[in-house]
Amino acid sequence: MRAKDLIIPLLVFLGTFEKGTAIWCYRCTSATPGCGDKFNWRGIGYLGDPCPEDDDICVKVIERKGTTETITRDCLSALQGFRTDIPADKYEGCYKSAKDEQLAHYVNNSIKQLDVRRDYYTSTTFCFCFLDHRCNKAPGRQSLVWMMGASVLAGLFFALRWKML
Repeated sequence: MRAKDLIIPLLVFLGTFEKGTAIWCYRCTSATPGCGDKFNWRGIGYLGDPCPEDDDICVKVIERKGTTETITRDCLSALQGFRTDIPADKYEGCYKSAKDEQLAHYVNNSIKQLDVRRDYYTSTTFCFCFLDHRCNKAPGRQSLVWMMGASVLAGLFFALRWKML
């Protein structure tokens, strides 16, 4: 095998790590089949959407009240417009929601079902990830470990191919 034959696969491999495009995230709620706690991308029927901003972050929001759990997967820029409980720390990992003391402070609402204070859920957790496309499917860093392992194997493959020439 000649060196010219390896240039195209190498360029394709390096092109997958291009920074110019936005990250792709799953964008669904647990009301969608396959988007609940046990995530199944085949049940959703699509492979995610690109986020609107280049430096966006994928988010998984887990809200609990008793045994009821609501999961929302989306881009951070889509949630920032209406969520005031996003934690200040947006590094890779899961964090408890922030408490907004001024939320609905000046509202005198007699209808309890409107939840203008956003205190219906007893526990809200935000899980952030930005190191891999479609990483908001589960907490943890399994996809990063898989990607690093694939990179090492590809490097070994190319090194062995060059040495055999």
